[in-house]
Amino acid sequence: MKFETRAIHDGQKPDPLTGAVIVPVYQTSTFQQDAIGKHKGYEYSRTGNPTRKALEDVLASLEGGKYGLAFASGVAAETAVFSILKPGSHIVVGDDIYGGTYRLLERVLSIHHGFKITYVNVDDINSFEKAIGKETKLIWIETPTNPLLKIIDLKNLSEIAKKANVLLAVDNTFASPYFQRPLELGADIVVHSTTKYLSGHSDVIDYYNKEVSLKIGERSLSKSVL
Repeated sequence: MKFETRAIHDGQKPDPLTGAVIVPVYQTSTFQQDAIGKHKGYEYSRTGNPTRKALEDVLASLEGGKYGLAFASGVAAETAVFSILKPGSHIVVGDDIYGGTYRLLERVLSIHHGFKITYVNVDDINSFEKAIGKETKLIWIETPTNPLLKIIDLKNLSEIAKKANVLLAVDNTFASPYFQRPLELGADIVVHSTTKYLSGHSDVIDYYNKEVSLKIGERSLSKSVL
């Protein structure tokens, strides 16, 4: 299906009881179970909810991934990504990033979890390769960047990351999956601030994350979006 068709239909299934074609907003906190540990797909809205799953499925589809996770805020989603790394890990970060991400890295991860952060010039693709060391586990970039709208060669950078066996995470907020799909260019993780272009009306705080071949808790995130 074309992008426009998937944007409308993916994640949506007519309700078998009413025939409604749009997923309603499920406000329930808990779901009925047949027995202890035996549920129909959902047990508690913190871990899964039909409304949230519709959003996760359609955005995963638009990015060309398999799974996705929606979060209440950007910092929550980014923290989930960084939590797959061990304390003390080294991260290479583009030097033009969203201020909230910078504060998370410097005021929380660096101080309280011992993460080592190296910021590199996004205008020089070779600076990423030079910054990678034995302890490097992740490259984190935005493209276009926020706020300076710089563009990074994702295909080239993904090859650098794979050569070093390092994960590549891309914040795709400013491009959206309509114009750019990082997974198709070799990225491992894609994140979106849906507050911006995916919603775009200054009335939503949300974040979406997509990852490849990772596992957080009991949920496999092979080719997924956050």
